[in-house]
Amino acid sequence: MINHQFAEHLWKAVQQHAMKMNKCKLEQLCLRGGVRKYELDELEERLNIELPDQLREWYRVHDGQNDRLETMPLLRNLTFSPIRKIIETWTFLQEEYDPDGEQAENDTAIKPMLWNPAWIPFATNGSGDYVCIDMDPAEDGKYGQILYFWHDWNNRSVEAESLNAFIQMCLHEKE
Repeated sequence: MINHQFAEHLWKAVQQHAMKMNKCKLEQLCLRGGVRKYELDELEERLNIELPDQLREWYRVHDGQNDRLETMPLLRNLTFSPIRKIIETWTFLQEEYDPDGEQAENDTAIKPMLWNPAWIPFATNGSGDYVCIDMDPAEDGKYGQILYFWHDWNNRSVEAESLNAFIQMCLHEKE
């Protein structure tokens, strides 16, 4: 379980990390204000899933970043999507991939699908690749695990067991 105070602490750590790694100022991160409960409820309704507490608290602090060309990445080469962009991306991927189509060669913790409607694409590298929270893992997986969705590679891989673990891992990486 993650509380709001811990989410605020993580966001501050991510901001400091991003400014150091990108040699930029806070305003170049283009952070948005936090979302309200009804916006998170709308996301759950649109995606027909229940959001993990970690994601809810993360977005209550900041609604990701503005998707402008000059926006600097927060972690790795990733920008965090606002709720409206998550819905837009999820809708696009729903239309793009046939659930009964080609199977992927995923980690055993991930169901062998190219796209699963229970994946929440919350971060992107801007090139069609996404970091998703998996709300429907395979038997070997963990609910809420973080996976990479590559647009041009039929392999999905688990990156971390949770959003919190993913953020902590990225904060400890070097350039």
